[in-house]
Amino acid sequence: MILPLGETIANACGFAGMALVVLAYAYGTGKDEPNPYAQHGMNLGGSILLTLSLLVNENPASLVLEAFWSSIAVYGLIKAVRGRRAA
Repeated sequence: MILPLGETIANACGFAGMALVVLAYAYGTGKDEPNPYAQHGMNLGGSILLTLSLLVNENPASLVLEAFWSSIAVYGLIKAVRGRRAA
């Protein structure tokens, strides 16, 4: 255990994070022009919640995956902000 959270709270964070990531995927798939702030924001929030869970229920491979997932979401948000300024 890297983070001193209770296992129940950690699992709740993990399930909430998983739900956000799945909702972001469904949203991006279902919309012709998804809002990048909503899509990448949900992905980032989901990744952060999953990371909290993984710091209690350690799984190194999944933790590395969440680091990449968060990085991609942050990149998407930065790209959206830059695109908005250019418009």
